[in-house]
Amino acid sequence: MLGLAKRSFWKLLTAVGLSSLVLAACGNNNASSTTSNKQDLNWMSSASISTLDPSKAVDSISDQTVYNAYWGLLTLNGGNKVAPGVATSYKVSNGGKTYTFYLRHSKWSNGDPVTAQDFVYGIRRSADPKTASQSAYYLDHIQNYDQVKNQKLPVSALGVKAEGDYKLVINLSSPQNYFKNLVTLPVFYPQNESVVKKYGSTYGTSSAKSVYNGPFKVTGWTGSNDGWTLTKNNQYWNAKTVKVRNIKYNVIKNPSTGLNQYEAGKLDELQLNGKQQVQHFKNSNQLKLRNTDSVYYIALNYQKVPALKNINIRKALSLAIDRNQLTKDVLGDGSYPAKGIVPKGLASYQGKDFTDWSNNKSATASNLTTAKRLWKLGLSQTHTKQLNLQLLNDDTPTGKAVNEFIQSQLTKLPGLKVSDLNLPHPTKVSRSINNQFQIAVSLWSPSVTDPTSPLNVKTSSNSLNFGKWSNAQYDELMSKATGSDAANEAKRWQDMVKANDIMLSQQAIIPLYQQVQPEVIKSNIHGVKYYPNGPTWDLSGVYVK
Repeated sequence: MLGLAKRSFWKLLTAVGLSSLVLAACGNNNASSTTSNKQDLNWMSSASISTLDPSKAVDSISDQTVYNAYWGLLTLNGGNKVAPGVATSYKVSNGGKTYTFYLRHSKWSNGDPVTAQDFVYGIRRSADPKTASQSAYYLDHIQNYDQVKNQKLPVSALGVKAEGDYKLVINLSSPQNYFKNLVTLPVFYPQNESVVKKYGSTYGTSSAKSVYNGPFKVTGWTGSNDGWTLTKNNQYWNAKTVKVRNIKYNVIKNPSTGLNQYEAGKLDELQLNGKQQVQHFKNSNQLKLRNTDSVYYIALNYQKVPALKNINIRKALSLAIDRNQLTKDVLGDGSYPAKGIVPKGLASYQGKDFTDWSNNKSATASNLTTAKRLWKLGLSQTHTKQLNLQLLNDDTPTGKAVNEFIQSQLTKLPGLKVSDLNLPHPTKVSRSINNQFQIAVSLWSPSVTDPTSPLNVKTSSNSLNFGKWSNAQYDELMSKATGSDAANEAKRWQDMVKANDIMLSQQAIIPLYQQVQPEVIKSNIHGVKYYPNGPTWDLSGVYVK
């Protein structure tokens, strides 16, 4: 899923700025929450929500909020495990092609019952081409999905049906061994048809124009403001287990502001930025170094910049970037160079991590001498004397710092000028989805613990294939991995390894780093569930003690 670059520093703070940061951090960092009402917490967000529409939530901020406000058929339970959600149980039959879910009696936040038909409607709406869901490809194994997507069959032909109010049946075109993990995603969430139709095109554009069936409902988001609240949903089927009343999200873009507020007790949670803040909390039990499955990379727009179709140009750009300097000096938060779009630790086979099975070192190496040689060759082959590129990223401190660093690295190539374009996160996401960029720092956080999640993003027809790189052999291998070879683990693994090798050897993307997110949480707050993939934070069990 899409996300933000978590904030840090690159250009070292000026003496004045550094002094103010250190002074701000000199409070008692082991203090407990000073929230006056223990049922109300203050949380940090590095950017605002883009949407509350489950069919359209693709960025990490929206996805996390939606995850805590909705309840799917099943929920995450760490790794590739799942736990009951609205479905109390399920069974698999027909050779792995039929999933039958048995639903509990539960309600929407407006009091309406949540029924199997709500899931049918939500899944159909996500699959409907008119909705333009960027995550609809997760539904590709559902029977008749391709025909629905290509408008050869009506959406009612999709292989999902309700048998009564509390029994849902989903038929697949072929077995998919991680389908149980997919149903935890927003594109599979129930949607209240009457509410969706009431608000039409404005559905999900503010907290008031949505209805929720999860542990929280969203309040206070107008669609443009930098703050919202997760408020306990008293209609939630297990509301008695939700201990906090409100979790107020505060969008904070200035690192020293966030630190000041945390030290003053105005924030109960803070995502740290850079070496200075991490070092300040290094001996505190509040510090959590969150390993993530998030990989940052540079997407290259082959349609907007014809020169990027040249492989030597692409390789030169990648070789010019020193990823060790980026992670150690710019980020300084434990993040490390990425080996590709598939994160380390996501999946393994026969005891060997996927990144070790498939590791094209030249695609993530740094060698300025070789970069200049390939650059000169690429310019000659494209009959280009100089090239101007605009680098798109978020307007967060990390987004700006990363852009400044990459700019300084790439402009070492003779005849290349790079300008930075840092925009608010929702705008950056919109431009990326609509291919309105030249090169862009992008993020992929796999929603399931399987290499197909990030690898499918670069198939030709994927709506999240920013830049529209296309390779027929790559598409064929991924089609096999998710189709004819899906039931044969050895074959599908080799399909994915070969596909990844093609993508890296062609420098389809420029991998940057795999994120480690340093976070501090007041010591009297417990019950936060953190997932390296998916929505990251599950706050349904949070309590203050």
